[in-house]
Amino acid sequence: MFVRRGEEFLVLRRSRKQGGYWHSVAGALEDGETYAEAAMRELQEETGLQASPSDLRKPFRYRPEPWESHFEVSGPEVAVECFLAEAPAAWEPKLDWEHVEYRWCTREEALGLLFWREPRDVLRGLA
Repeated sequence: MFVRRGEEFLVLRRSRKQGGYWHSVAGALEDGETYAEAAMRELQEETGLQASPSDLRKPFRYRPEPWESHFEVSGPEVAVECFLAEAPAAWEPKLDWEHVEYRWCTREEALGLLFWREPRDVLRGLA
């Protein structure tokens, strides 16, 4: 999920235990959750922002790397639904244990930081 504040996008640096790479807000479904419910929960858990994200209707799938042992995968691929949350002008995130740093970036700066190709592709398509 992407978080936008005006013309800037939030990128989060995961802790070393979580891979140490730059990413957007992300997480897995809990039992009985819809993708939208999971997006709202993960947004609040990872950044403290309470918002109703918009579904970007840009799903993708990827094969997790062997070192991505920080979450349970139920099959050979992970299905991802993409969302966008709007943050208030003065809002700053309160990071959870999964993250050690954050930056507000232009789209181009965020594209240069994001580790995974698929989120970069989704970000490129945001108007």
